[in-house]
Amino acid sequence: MKCPFCGAIDTQVIDSRVNEEGDSIRRRRRCPSCDKRFTTYETAELRMPQVVKQNGTREEFDRAKVRTSFMRALHKRPVPTEFVDQAIERIAQKVLGLGDREVPSRQMGEMVMHELYKLDKVAYIRFASVYRSFQDVDDFRDVIRDLDK
Repeated sequence: MKCPFCGAIDTQVIDSRVNEEGDSIRRRRRCPSCDKRFTTYETAELRMPQVVKQNGTREEFDRAKVRTSFMRALHKRPVPTEFVDQAIERIAQKVLGLGDREVPSRQMGEMVMHELYKLDKVAYIRFASVYRSFQDVDDFRDVIRDLDK
């Protein structure tokens, strides 16, 4: 690590401590050139993959967009916000766990549908009607029949 005071390239680590949450490390350093001390923090940088849409465009994974999808499907449904937050976190962890740089939007939609299925069947049908572009009542009937099984 470069010394912020004199610019020397080599510094020594005097002390390392993990913070209370366990997600970063605090290091006390000393520069042998100017003998000054300073602190650095080390954290893991997790980069979410990009979402590849149907038309080929790419955009960053956005939890707010996932939340909007949930809230539209769950409008006026008795599902606590805490459960929605947990579902969104599970989706984010699955996407991160894939280890890919890109995720198809279709796969994201399937993940949302899977979580909605567990949360609320009406919301699941609402989301599926838009996501799968239902054309008539028979499409709704088919999904409801599948739910009854």
